[in-house]
Amino acid sequence: MKAILDFWRGFKLLPSAWLLLVQLLILILSMINNHHMSYQGFIWSLGVLALLLIAKVIRQTPIYTALGLFFVVGAFVFSLMILLGNKSIPIQIIADIFQACAYFSAAYGLILYMFSDRYVTKDELFAAGSVFTLIVWAFAFLYNICQLIVPNSFQNANYAGQQSWLDLLFISFSLQSATGLSDLMPISPPARVLAMLQMFCGMMYLTLIVSRLVALNYIRYRPK
Repeated sequence: MKAILDFWRGFKLLPSAWLLLVQLLILILSMINNHHMSYQGFIWSLGVLALLLIAKVIRQTPIYTALGLFFVVGAFVFSLMILLGNKSIPIQIIADIFQACAYFSAAYGLILYMFSDRYVTKDELFAAGSVFTLIVWAFAFLYNICQLIVPNSFQNANYAGQQSWLDLLFISFSLQSATGLSDLMPISPPARVLAMLQMFCGMMYLTLIVSRLVALNYIRYRPK
């Protein structure tokens, strides 16, 4: 019982750390190409857990909670419809819209949370990592919407057609981190615009968030 209480206290104190952990776990499992219903259900459950953590983050940060939770509930409902077999393009687009909005809302809330303190805390360090991955996931959903609306929006050296979720995450991580390692190229105008917007977000992340955390950490440990 004590272990459960300690776990719950840690969860309440560091929700950003748990959110980051769940996202990294989903990322690792994305490399397994398994279409079995039980495996897909497990991945969906992890996605739901991420949405629940996002809901908790939204409720604990200075953001308009009702709107953020609306996005979370919408993402849950439509992702469940897809899991149950309704994989029509309109349902997939609506689900991805809700998912992207939920992730952007959580990222925005965590940014406000990090900018509201004068000193760096442990949770804010995890929040910095969570903001990065939240933006990556949100843009990956936008890229999927783009290729659903405009087929062949991306050019892949390995194969043509609709790109997998792992490929979309890969290009999103590449653009967000400004490494440019992806062999997946946006070729349609909407995909290129999204890519440029993510490049801008990546630069603003490094310029504003990382530099602020470094400055706050210096203020915390500077000589009296």
